[in-house]
Amino acid sequence: MSPRVLLHSGSVLDVVAGEVRPADVVLEGDRIVDVGIGLDGDEAIDCQNNLLVPGFIDCHTHVCLSQTRLSPLEVPRSVRPLSAVPVLWTLLRLGVTTVRDAWGADAGVRLAIAKGWIDGPDLLISLRQVGTTGAIGDSWSPRTGSLDFFDDPALPDPIFDGSDAARAVVRRMVRAGADWIKVTATGSMALGTGVHDVQLTLDELTAVVDEARRRGGRGVMVHAHGARAAELAARAGAASIEHGTYLDEAAISAMADAGTWYVPTLSVTQTDPEHAPEGAAEAHRESMRLAIDAGVRIAMGSDNPVRPHTEVLWELRHLAATGLGDAGALRAATIDAARLLGLADDRGELVAGKRADLVLLAGTDLDCTALEQRIQQIVHNGTIVGR
Repeated sequence: MSPRVLLHSGSVLDVVAGEVRPADVVLEGDRIVDVGIGLDGDEAIDCQNNLLVPGFIDCHTHVCLSQTRLSPLEVPRSVRPLSAVPVLWTLLRLGVTTVRDAWGADAGVRLAIAKGWIDGPDLLISLRQVGTTGAIGDSWSPRTGSLDFFDDPALPDPIFDGSDAARAVVRRMVRAGADWIKVTATGSMALGTGVHDVQLTLDELTAVVDEARRRGGRGVMVHAHGARAAELAARAGAASIEHGTYLDEAAISAMADAGTWYVPTLSVTQTDPEHAPEGAAEAHRESMRLAIDAGVRIAMGSDNPVRPHTEVLWELRHLAATGLGDAGALRAATIDAARLLGLADDRGELVAGKRADLVLLAGTDLDCTALEQRIQQIVHNGTIVGR
């Protein structure tokens, strides 16, 4: 029988209400079993003058792509998953206890974490970013023609054209173990091409969404910088819009009507705005304003390694600064992120019965500007993580 671990004399953040209150928390195994005043346990951790918050959830990251400066054609295939090991270690020690990988990680990386072979957050995977011919997942050059840089059965062919092929690409990803389906609907800001394009049809995207739902109720996350692609994705029933740098009122209205989540990945434009495309930082902030005013639900995602994974918690300061405030940013990175990922029954807030994923912060305020400097202790699945 697992000992009851008592975290006492501290404060607890109610992420739903955005309120801080004094409370003890009792853990047993991988669960929170009690939250209240005057509790007891077999082992005790003094949390005086500290704040307990739920483990952070990053809904858009790339744990296997930190070595993108190395050409896939010039290094062994094993470099990609092995490069995830230090990234996962870093994320966990910054209090990130769950991540949704937005392409790059395969089922073997997820298995290695689940088996305890490597340390890291719980991992949901999308395998590849699927898209139509000429989309950003289509590796093509005038010298070689189409070429799959990964050429790996664990990361299936992501290219499709037409509704039938859209269903087939979902089936390929599900067969290889995808938890989510990632679709690219516009070009890439990093590549500087086609950010306002719409690179697939409503019929194609609707087929992807329908097939994903038929295959175990999986959700679809859509890479869309431009407004028209985001509007199309919302009308097709996508679960979330990723990036949404250039949204407008029509796109936001479609997202609000459909209940589509917004994962803005603000670090892409806000951390180093002078090096973002001209006007992108301001447009991104305006997209956030429109989304907040319309009541669109927002979840945290960093899109690292666009920025180093060591900066993952900077995304919260950007969410706070662009309209959510500190309490709203913390909510976006905990219970709302869990809701987007379909995990809210299991994690995302500090209540009895949920997973024992917690971060202990120095002080009791909600200031998100330097969270990484305030971390005192992390608990993941009931186990204390070394700092």
